[in-house]
Amino acid sequence: MPRQSKTDQAVLMQHRLTPRDWRLLGWLYDHQLLTTDQIANALYPSLHRAQVRLRNLTDYGVLKRFQPYRLEGGNFPFHYVIDHLGAFIVAGSRSQPPPRLGQSEARIHRIVTSRNFEHRLGINDFFTQLAKYERLNDGAKLHHWLPEHRNQWFSPPGTMSIASVKPDGIGVWTDRGQTIAFYYEHDHGTESLPTLVDKVVRYNEMWDARWPVLFSLPTTVREGHLHQKLASVKARIPIATIARDRLDGSNPAEQVWHLHAAATPLVRLAELPVQSPVNLAAFDAETR
Repeated sequence: MPRQSKTDQAVLMQHRLTPRDWRLLGWLYDHQLLTTDQIANALYPSLHRAQVRLRNLTDYGVLKRFQPYRLEGGNFPFHYVIDHLGAFIVAGSRSQPPPRLGQSEARIHRIVTSRNFEHRLGINDFFTQLAKYERLNDGAKLHHWLPEHRNQWFSPPGTMSIASVKPDGIGVWTDRGQTIAFYYEHDHGTESLPTLVDKVVRYNEMWDARWPVLFSLPTTVREGHLHQKLASVKARIPIATIARDRLDGSNPAEQVWHLHAAATPLVRLAELPVQSPVNLAAFDAETR
């Protein structure tokens, strides 16, 4: 019996994929890796349902998983990356050149051994938390989650400018009838506060796509110090922060955002001011 080509395998596999599978594969293609818990929270009604489906997708060869060791003993949860067949399928659906097997293997090796491993998981946790809120709340939707590599020297959809900023992610979010686009910066506390302020200065230089810049900071102390530093900068764009140690189980879609230089109390993500309109049709066309 002749061996199936990769194209034949991809065609057969596509008939097994659900819309939820497609969304997951797209995320892993763009954002490198997700944990079992992140996937379950974002896409599934229970951890068990997620584990069963992820095991199937791994057996099919579209996902690959690994389980890092904890230095203090034991294992972390399974971490998932897209395997060669999955990358082949997603590339074809986007009319992109299909990866060679060696390229897929090298990509997986880079992800697993990256020094930015924890930073990447932190970024992805923020966006999968928004997806969880979408799953549980009618009218909420994470329309787009653009990866870091798509955000460097890019023209924001629906605008005429070329941005030199390098956010960790760009999101388009709707909740309670309000839609915003935003830039996301994930801080682990390893950069100096002046470095974070310099980022705000670069965002200030943009004349178009003046959307909120969100900083997720590890502690309330660091959050307070950043707001003090920002007092010396005339920010022409909305700057909002959250401190992860005060979320206490709250979702980042909720009323947890500290809007810089505003007298208002904490606001919901979708309530942050947007100085440039969000062109959803342009975003859809850009990411199709």
